Amino acid sequence: MLPAFIVMTILSVILGTYAYKKDPTLLLESARSGGFLFIKLLPIMILAMFLAGLMENIFPRDAIARYVGRESGWTGLLIGTVMGILTPGGPFVQFPIVASLFRAGADIGPVVAYLSAWSLLGLNRVIALEVPLLGIHVVGIRFLSSLVFPPIIGLIARWLWLVLRFSLKT
Repeated sequence: MLPAFIVMTILSVILGTYAYKKDPTLLLESARSGGFLFIKLLPIMILAMFLAGLMENIFPRDAIARYVGRESGWTGLLIGTVMGILTPGGPFVQFPIVASLFRAGADIGPVVAYLSAWSLLGLNRVIALEVPLLGIHVVGIRFLSSLVFPPIIGLIARWLWLVLRFSLKT
């Protein structure tokens, strides 16, 4: 958490300095715009954190380990993929859920498959944006051709995790 805070602070100082030199009123406009965005996103962030906490406490660790844990194999990758496709919401919803699953014993493969499926195939985005704008035929082809990638990405992530963890220990 701290490195992200440091990076954001440095970027804020650099961009704030640039904005001030360009036009001093930009700082106030930027703060106001950021404040409105914060107020708009705050309820979503609170609910996402609550949902992540619920998932961590409601689902037994042994069930998480069995279905999406280290020994879950292709089944875990497919479950992660389906969960990613079906779970609605943006990053403020997804990342707390994924973090709670990971803390509760989910393996890196299903977690990465989940995130990949959410990014590539999230149904709420497909239905709300893609189909109306691109049509069912284009979206159907895109969706079906992309369906194979989240489990493969999860498998690669699992392999990389093992390789990197092994090499870090030696």
